[in-house]
Amino acid sequence: MRNSSTVASVGLESKEGVKLLVTAGPHARKMVGIWLFGSAAWVFSMVILGGVTRLTRSGLSMTDWKFTGQLPPLSDEEWSKEFEKYKQSPEYKRVNKGMSLDDFKFIYWMEYGHRMWGRALGLMFAVPFSYFLRKGYITVQLGLRLSGLFALGAGQGMIGWWMVKSGLEEPASEYAEPRVSPYRLAAHLTSAFAIYTGLFWTALSVVMPEPPAESVTWVRGAAKVKRLALPVGLIVGITAVSGAFVAGNDAGRAYNTFPKMGDTWIPDGIFEMKPLIRNFFENTATVQLDHRILATTTLASISALWWFTRKVDLHPAVRSLIGSTVGMTLLQVSLGISTLLSYVPVSLGTAHQAGALTLLTLMMLLNHTVRKPSLPLLKSLPQVAKPLF
Repeated sequence: MRNSSTVASVGLESKEGVKLLVTAGPHARKMVGIWLFGSAAWVFSMVILGGVTRLTRSGLSMTDWKFTGQLPPLSDEEWSKEFEKYKQSPEYKRVNKGMSLDDFKFIYWMEYGHRMWGRALGLMFAVPFSYFLRKGYITVQLGLRLSGLFALGAGQGMIGWWMVKSGLEEPASEYAEPRVSPYRLAAHLTSAFAIYTGLFWTALSVVMPEPPAESVTWVRGAAKVKRLALPVGLIVGITAVSGAFVAGNDAGRAYNTFPKMGDTWIPDGIFEMKPLIRNFFENTATVQLDHRILATTTLASISALWWFTRKVDLHPAVRSLIGSTVGMTLLQVSLGISTLLSYVPVSLGTAHQAGALTLLTLMMLLNHTVRKPSLPLLKSLPQVAKPLF
């Protein structure tokens, strides 16, 4: 990918019609690109850490929140004080009653680490951003885009607390386990996905302002892939968001059979809630059924993408990406089934969440790679690519 895009990027500064997000030369593009890819990787790790925090039931261990953060308990007295706060929460009373202080410390450190990792990301993003602005590396267009992503990242902490706060309230039923609102969890996770996709797409646009295109034939082939890749990418994104509602409703711990849900293909009561729309977000059976259907649709659509483009003349990078996406889809489906059948262990649940973001990454990379090249580049291309050997 790097080698093929380099060919298309030669002499970009001298060609009209090429919109560069970083105009201070190749070195500046490389530095800004590394920073943005690093920031995206940090967000990726945040999503994984958030998944571990949720799966270990650590998210409700801290019962307050400060925007600027706070020091952790440093003495036995401070630990006892924090533990007493937790003992007043519905989760302790209904789920963890009798928990030892050492067990509490584990879940507290998990949640504390997740929060502070997010704050460290804000610092890691803001300092280089200020430096690159002062050096004049960043254009107005890029500056506005990154400012929006930074604002969304700053708001992510507040969304996270808004989510946690819902789990600190007494459940409506005395038999229900305390858990965060599935709507708020979905908002928190979707926001994280949006920040990640924004950073990753922007990083690609900085380091690869032109798509890999070495012949008109390959450009035409990429255009055919693009018509399929965009809707398939949307399906992948919707499936990932539906997974947030599975997590928010603990739906992965129900119907732990496959391919049937229990003894039937479609369980009873999938439309028992009123109004009807609530079932798609709050009904455990419906939420899991939706996710199964969407996952199957994702597998079918990506397989169809491979099938319909297998004879199209494509750049080797595009061909390789399609194959990698198919392989990742198969792995992700396997992880999802294994997670369900194993009653959502932390390791598999975390791997499945990471797999969702990895698949989304591949779809973004594919869509970015099959963009239409600029007119100056298009005019300079031969009809057929030169043979490599």
